[in-house]
Amino acid sequence: MGTADETGVQRPLWADEPVGRRRMPDPVRTAAVRAVIVTSVTMIQAMVAFFCTLTGSWLAFPMLLSSVGSTVVTTWAVLDVWVTRQVWNQRNGVVSVPSSTARQLRRERRRARRTARVAAREAARIRRRGAGRLSQA
Repeated sequence: MGTADETGVQRPLWADEPVGRRRMPDPVRTAAVRAVIVTSVTMIQAMVAFFCTLTGSWLAFPMLLSSVGSTVVTTWAVLDVWVTRQVWNQRNGVVSVPSSTARQLRRERRRARRTARVAAREAARIRRRGAGRLSQA
């Protein structure tokens, strides 16, 4: 389904574009959603407490107390996001995989060392076998 443009051609309503950053891990995203919900409820409680205070309603003081309690819960929720993110990074975060260029350079160095070792071994063997025999032809 889509919409027709000036030429009458159907085009999609939206086009997916590649995202610049990777998606947050599931536990971190869950904690972040929880923190956003708790924060929004706390802000709504604070606004209600403010408006109840302006109107002189009896509900102002209970709402103020619940707003203070919600602020503590909101602080905990935000800290939970941070702690969950740190724990996830420590457990699953950085996977050290060398790039193909680093792997290639290491292969070349290994090959050069191996060739140098073989050449040194061959030179030592020739020296051992032929020591002093060249004049006995």
